[in-house]
Amino acid sequence: MFMRRIAAAFGLVLATLAPAGAGQVTVFAAASLGEVLRDVADRFEDETGHEVLVSFAGSSVLARQIQQGAPADVFISANRDWMRVLAEDGAIDPDSRIDLLTNSLVLIAPGPATPAPIDKTLDLPARLGDGVLAMALVDAVPAGIYGKAALTTLGLWDAVADRIAQTDNVRAALALVAAGEAPLGIVYATDAAAEPRVGVVGTFPADSHPRIVYPAAAVAGSDNPLNDEFLSFLTGPEARDIFTAAGFGMVDS
Repeated sequence: MFMRRIAAAFGLVLATLAPAGAGQVTVFAAASLGEVLRDVADRFEDETGHEVLVSFAGSSVLARQIQQGAPADVFISANRDWMRVLAEDGAIDPDSRIDLLTNSLVLIAPGPATPAPIDKTLDLPARLGDGVLAMALVDAVPAGIYGKAALTTLGLWDAVADRIAQTDNVRAALALVAAGEAPLGIVYATDAAAEPRVGVVGTFPADSHPRIVYPAAAVAGSDNPLNDEFLSFLTGPEARDIFTAAGFGMVDS
């Protein structure tokens, strides 16, 4: 009897401490959002008392999981194409869709890196030596798609096409370079800024690849009442400060 009373009292304390009406929102997000979205989620939790569960992976992997019915509430992609695929499948709520962030694409090396102009004169094979160029999957993952487009525009793709080490997401490509397993890699500028073991050789011209935009939307199969609140928070001043401090640009409506 005594132990039951203790348990009941403990439960009452927990109920008192829990925020009234606290809920939970599950977010599927591009791997390149890594630390910054965790910081934004932490701020949202502090402000609202709600819980944010975030699953990070390549945008292509997450989009396919959503197509297969994975229990996501919000999807944040690293490019518009995968969001468009889901929209065509009726898998997202089109009225909730926003273009959220921008980024840039950089060539990295184990740091400190020797800077070089990123243009048609860049001798990538010579810089690679006997090594490989680390990139996310060039036909599926946004960072890899952007990277292949940039190399093709600059006339550099054919010289290195058979020397690409493709990874499931951009953070895995970053890790290969950071560990010294690849002499060069192509990642987002924000990835390079988050990893002290790499240096930036140079930034790819913005006109060498499609504009890098991160769209966000609620998943159509989700009826979570927190979806709108979380998406609105992503565009608010607190989240904006966190995103821009990490090197992202904001897409202003």
